Amino acid sequence: MSRPRTPVRRFTAPLTAGLLAVGALALPAQQAHAAGSVVKVTGTQGNWQLTVDGSPYRIRGLTWGPAVADADRYLPDLKSMGVNTIRTWGTDATSKPLFDSAAAHGIKVIAGFWLQPGGGPGSGGCVNYVTDTAYKNQMLDEFPKWVQEYKNNPGILMWNVGNESVLGLQNCYSGAELERQRDAYTTFVNDVAKKIHGIDPDHPVTSTDAWVGAWPYYKKNAPDLDLYAVNSYNAVCDVKSAWEQGGYTKPYIVTETGPAGEWEVPDDANGVPQEPTDQAKADGYTRAWNCVTGHQGVALGATMFHYGTEYDFGGIWFNLLPAGQKRLSYYAVKRAYGADTAHDNTPPVTTGLSVEGDAGKVQAGRDLTLSVRATDPDGDPLAYEVLDNSMYIDQSRQLVPLPFTDLGGGRLRITAPDRPGVWKMYVKATDGKGNVGVETRSVRVVPPTVDGTDIALGRAATASSYQTGGGDCPCPAAGAVDGKPATRWASDWSDPQWLQVDLGSRTTFKHVQLVWETSYAKAYAIQTSDDGQNWRTVRQVTDGNGGVDDFDVAGIGRYVRVNGTARGTGWGYSLYAFGVYS
Repeated sequence: MSRPRTPVRRFTAPLTAGLLAVGALALPAQQAHAAGSVVKVTGTQGNWQLTVDGSPYRIRGLTWGPAVADADRYLPDLKSMGVNTIRTWGTDATSKPLFDSAAAHGIKVIAGFWLQPGGGPGSGGCVNYVTDTAYKNQMLDEFPKWVQEYKNNPGILMWNVGNESVLGLQNCYSGAELERQRDAYTTFVNDVAKKIHGIDPDHPVTSTDAWVGAWPYYKKNAPDLDLYAVNSYNAVCDVKSAWEQGGYTKPYIVTETGPAGEWEVPDDANGVPQEPTDQAKADGYTRAWNCVTGHQGVALGATMFHYGTEYDFGGIWFNLLPAGQKRLSYYAVKRAYGADTAHDNTPPVTTGLSVEGDAGKVQAGRDLTLSVRATDPDGDPLAYEVLDNSMYIDQSRQLVPLPFTDLGGGRLRITAPDRPGVWKMYVKATDGKGNVGVETRSVRVVPPTVDGTDIALGRAATASSYQTGGGDCPCPAAGAVDGKPATRWASDWSDPQWLQVDLGSRTTFKHVQLVWETSYAKAYAIQTSDDGQNWRTVRQVTDGNGGVDDFDVAGIGRYVRVNGTARGTGWGYSLYAFGVYS
C-alpha cells in the first residue's frame, strides 16, 4: 500500500480542548461508577473477534465531532443509524459527560490519547522521542490518570494511544533519524500500553496511524498492543492484502475511513484536488465498509469519518451532516450498519455542477453563471444556496454565502470573486426536511480584460521600499509591471509606501488596474507627475478591500504611482500587477 502524500487536510487536532496543555489539567474528585464492561480480543490467528462481557461485538462506528455538551442531542441519532461505537482523539476531565451519555444510549467509546506530532501532517509540534524524557514521562503520568478515572465507566470500549504520529514524524525528521524516531515513538506507545494494562486489564489498547507502513514498527516495538488501528480512506480495500503480506499476528480496526480524501484524488483542470461528488462520497462509505467486513476474523470493525456538523471546507468534504443537514453519505452509512432507511426522507441528488464559459478564466468581479442539476427522490421542493471558499489562495476553511439570481432550470448567476486565484464554488440544494445535496467545483479567477494597451508593461519601476527575502521574495518594484501573474512588489510593513512607474515620456492614459496580493491597501491614491517630484491625484480610495481594483481615470504624466497611506493588513503593501492603460 503506497504512502499517502501529505494532505492539507481534515480535522487533525484533538477534539477536547486543552489536551496539548495536559500539565494544566486537574483530576476531578473520584466518583462512584457503574461497573464497566469487560472487553476482550479473543480467538486465534486469523480467527479473532472482539467480545463485550462475553458476547461478540463488531464495531459499527463513527468518529465523534460534536461538542461534549451536545452528546444527548446527537447520540440518539447515532443509535438510530445502527452505530454502536464512537471514536474520540483526546481524553481528559471534560470527557465524562460524553462517556456517560454514550453508555446511557447503548454506545461504546474508543477513547483516544493524543500524542505529538499527530494528525499525519503534524499537529502540536515535534517531539524527540529518543531524548525527550520529560514529555514522555508527562504522558506516562497523565494518560493512566484518566484510565484510572474512567476504566469503570460503562461507555468505554478501548483505549487508543496516538493518531498518525508515525506518519507525522516525517514532518520533523528524515533519513536515519526519522527511523530512530519512529522506533522510539512506537516503543513509547508500548510503554503506555503496558502501563494502561496494569491499571485496566479489562479494556484493550490500540494505536492508530495513517498508513499500514506504520505496522512494521508496531510489530517490532509494541508487542503489548492488543490490536492495531489504521486510518485509511480510498486505500482501505488494500489493507487486507497489506496485513496478509506483512505477516502480522494481531487483528486490527479501521479508525477513520470513507470517501477519497484530498490527498488521494487527481487534480482538476485548475490544478487543485477534484472533490468527489455527493454520490461518489456515499459510494465510498459503502465500499469501505464492505472491505472492512470482507476481512473476516481479522478486521474487527470501523469508526468511519465523520459524524461532524462543521460547515466548512473539510466539513463539506467529509461530514455526514454539515450544519446538521443530512447527506447521501449519512444514509449510506445507515444502510451499511443495517438500520432501516425505508421510511426516511432522503436528500436531494445534485449532479453536474458546471460553469458557463471558461472555468479557467473567470473574470474577477464580473457575472458568473453556474449550472447544476438537482432532483429530489421524494418530490420535495428545493431551495438553493451558493457559497465560495478560498482555501487554495489563503488556506481559509470558511465557506462564504453569496447573493445569487435564480435564472431557472438550475442556472444561478453570481458575481465572481474579485481576488485572482483558484476558488472553490459550492451549490447546496435543500429539501426543507433536514437533508442537503452539495456539489462543488473550482474556478480560476483572473483579472478582468481591459480595453487598451498597458503602457506600464516592462517600464522602469521604483518603490519606497521592497522586501528582499522570505517566501517568494525578493519582491522588487519591477515585479508589479513585468506582466507575470505570480511575481509581485511587496513593501516594508509600515505607512506610507509608494510604487511608481516611469512611462518614458508625458503620456495620456484612461484606465488603471491594480491586482493586490493578500497584503492590500485600505487607503491610497493614484497620482501622476511630470518630474517625479510634484504629484497630482487622479483617484483617491479610502475603502479598499483588496482583490482587483479597476478605475476609469483621465490622467497625463510621465510618472504614475500608487501612494499607499493605510494598509489593509498588518503586513506591507503588495501588488501582483500595476497596469496603466491608454
